[in-house]
Amino acid sequence: MTQLKLKVCGLTKLDQIQELINLNVDFLGFIFYEKSPRYVLNHLSLEQISEINHPGKVGVFVNEDLEKIIKFSEQTNLNFIQLHGHETEDFISELKLKLNPKIGIIKVIRIGNQTSEELQKTIKQQPTTINYLLFDTDSQAFGGTGKSFDWNILNDIEIPIPYFLSGGISLENFNQLKTINHQPIALDINSKFEIEAGNKNLEKVKEFLLLTKNETSSI
Repeated sequence: MTQLKLKVCGLTKLDQIQELINLNVDFLGFIFYEKSPRYVLNHLSLEQISEINHPGKVGVFVNEDLEKIIKFSEQTNLNFIQLHGHETEDFISELKLKLNPKIGIIKVIRIGNQTSEELQKTIKQQPTTINYLLFDTDSQAFGGTGKSFDWNILNDIEIPIPYFLSGGISLENFNQLKTINHQPIALDINSKFEIEAGNKNLEKVKEFLLLTKNETSSI
C-alpha cells in the first residue's frame, strides 16, 4: 500500500499555508464558494494564491459559472478543480475542453441516505474526463460539516478511478479507515482540524500526518 496522501481544505492564511508546504502536505484546498465561512477571497487575493508555489493547489467550486472557474483557475495557477455541486456531465465535459489540459478535475459525490445501488448509478454517470472522485457527507452547506457518512457503503460498490475521502475525518476515527477495502488515494481534512473556520490547528495536522505515515509503514 502506498502512503495515503493528504489534502488540507479551507485554507485562508498564508503563514499556515507555508507551514503545510514545509510539512509536505500533498494538496492545498482553496474554497471559491461565497457562502462558505472559508471563502478564500475574503482573506487572500487571486494574486496571492497564484504566488503559492505548490503542485497540488485545488480550487473548490459549487455550481459556479463555467467561465468564472476557468478565469479563476488561470489567475491563481490552480492544479486541480474540485466540483462540489450539481455539475452535469455536459458541464464537466465542456469545462474539460476549455481548461488548461494540465489541470485535473475532482468530482465530488455527496453521500447521504442513498443505497449502494443508487450510489453506483451516480458513479457510472460521471464523465470519463474526470481524474478523481471525492466522497463527502451530504449537506446543504456542501461540505465542511465535520460529519462522517457510513464508510461501509464504499465496500458495496465498484470505484473505477482513484478517490479522495472526506467528511468528518479526524484523529479519533482514523483507525476506522482500515474497514474500507478499496482504500482512498488521499484523505481530505478540514473542520476537525480547525481552531475556527479557516484557521487551522497545525499541531493536529502534524499529528495526523504522523498517523498516516505510521499506518502505511505497518501494512
